[in-house]
Amino acid sequence: MDITLSQCFIAVDDHDKALAFYRGVLGLQVRDDVGFEGMRWVTVGSPSQPDVAIVLEPPLAHPNASEADRRAMAELLAKGLLRGVIFSTDDCDATFEHIRAAGGEVLQEPVDQPYGVRDCAFRDPAGNMLRFNQPRRG
Repeated sequence: MDITLSQCFIAVDDHDKALAFYRGVLGLQVRDDVGFEGMRWVTVGSPSQPDVAIVLEPPLAHPNASEADRRAMAELLAKGLLRGVIFSTDDCDATFEHIRAAGGEVLQEPVDQPYGVRDCAFRDPAGNMLRFNQPRRG
């Protein structure tokens, strides 16, 4: 059995702001931009990983969700309490400086972690945490 990652989902409250960050700052490609029933899904991905996609979706894109559920999800998103994504990079410090210079909200400056990576963390425009890992050498 061979299992590979195809897609992961990140909730965003403003797709245009999210695109400015994911495409404009991180350099990801836009693969799809789809609207359906007043909602929007934008798929982005790294040019070096054509088989892996990140779907930027509305905070609660479920047809049976109540208005209370939608409000609760929006509140969690605004607080930054939803899960994000961990990216790999070949230079954590340069990645950090690039994102910070572009106005990224810093959560953690680059640091060597005891589990073998050097990493840093930011929030995307919707509040999701994004980490950028570089395997430590030596």
